[in-house]
Amino acid sequence: MKRLLISTCLLACLSGIDAIAQDSLRYHIDLKDKVATEYSLKHPEKFLSSKALQRRQKQNLQVDSTDLPVPEAYIKAIRQTGVKVLVTSKWENFVTVSCNDTALIDKIRALPFVKSATKVWKTPANAIASSRRDTIINELTVNPDTIYGTSYGQIHVSKADLLHEAGFKGQGMTIAVIDGGFHNFDRIPALDNVKVLGTKDFVESDADIFAESTHGLSVLSCMATNKPGVMIGTAPEASYWLLRSEDSDSEYPIEQDYWVAAVEYADSVGVDLINTSLGYNEFDDSSMDFKLRDLNGKHSVISRAASRLADKGMILVCSAGNSGNSVWKKITPPGDADNVLTVGAIVWQTGVIASFSSVGNTQDGRVKPDVVAAGVRADVINSHGSQGKANGTSFASPIMCGMVACLWQACPTLTAKEVIDLVRQAGDRAEFPDNIYGYGIPDMWKAYQNYLNR
Repeated sequence: MKRLLISTCLLACLSGIDAIAQDSLRYHIDLKDKVATEYSLKHPEKFLSSKALQRRQKQNLQVDSTDLPVPEAYIKAIRQTGVKVLVTSKWENFVTVSCNDTALIDKIRALPFVKSATKVWKTPANAIASSRRDTIINELTVNPDTIYGTSYGQIHVSKADLLHEAGFKGQGMTIAVIDGGFHNFDRIPALDNVKVLGTKDFVESDADIFAESTHGLSVLSCMATNKPGVMIGTAPEASYWLLRSEDSDSEYPIEQDYWVAAVEYADSVGVDLINTSLGYNEFDDSSMDFKLRDLNGKHSVISRAASRLADKGMILVCSAGNSGNSVWKKITPPGDADNVLTVGAIVWQTGVIASFSSVGNTQDGRVKPDVVAAGVRADVINSHGSQGKANGTSFASPIMCGMVACLWQACPTLTAKEVIDLVRQAGDRAEFPDNIYGYGIPDMWKAYQNYLNR
């Protein structure tokens, strides 16, 4: 397993962040402007890494004011009130802080460059269960006579095995997995040849990302496993960044702030695609819950940031959510974002939608989910190091993400938005998309042929 340490001088968006302490309150501070910035758009190399700039240049994307880091003078002034700075966001121009005294937040609100301050976390009392409701079934599997093992079906249903046969297995593509932890990843032989470039924890800076939630481990395995005859993931030759933004101990809006910081970090280290099998609509404090009317891609900060990713040259693939059988039923942010691939779950053997898979559309009428992939009894590696079956859009998403990475490798002249459109148009319901299957099951080989025949 290869790791790459990134110099902090290239990651200006994370400068000045304090270690997270056990304060009882955390607030999201929206800022009015970036007038005090010490950077200039004429010199983007001062605040963007060479990889981030190369990606933009390749896709003819302009560096703009959202790329400018939060002014250090603003961060310093906020810190001087007595709070701790947890994360910052240049795209959404906010600072997230922790403290024990609301009087300090009043001082922050009085600062001339502050727009608003919103509570996004407090010491949990009765934490709710995660709304993902994924299921991992540990069972002994017998692998058929194929290099894919039992994972063949979940790849073949979208004809991605044909991309693999043509030599497109994700080589040269970098994927960030943003999740809740990757328990035992560093101890599992089935994943010992996965190309990991680095890790970062945005919830607890000093935590061991390999001692946290098991969820991200199984998500990663859908793409990255490369053990012929045992299991082959959908992008076995890609490189990966493992990032943690989900706090499994509670459910509060602050996790969206962590997520935004994580995607900006992914941008800074030159990631091509991001998979996130996370979604938010219900919190431990019900007054913070989202409403169905909020599913417009603009209300939640996580969806606003997600909608920017394609404009930065990256593709976000995210899970639709597992609320199909609940009162909510709908997709969950960031699945309502624009210019992303939101993935629902099907039974791959039949192509029928899973009953738990969340439905669309968005409140402003956009088709969601975008596409569907295997998400019922999907093959994964579990935290014990053995194969298992898993149910959830959490696994449909990485299965799709890996396939999209291979497709983009095969179609290197396309922009992020063009790849997203190519995948949608290769869906088996592209002519008449709906709010259950979206554009349907994409045929990745057909998408590649469409690219060649343009």
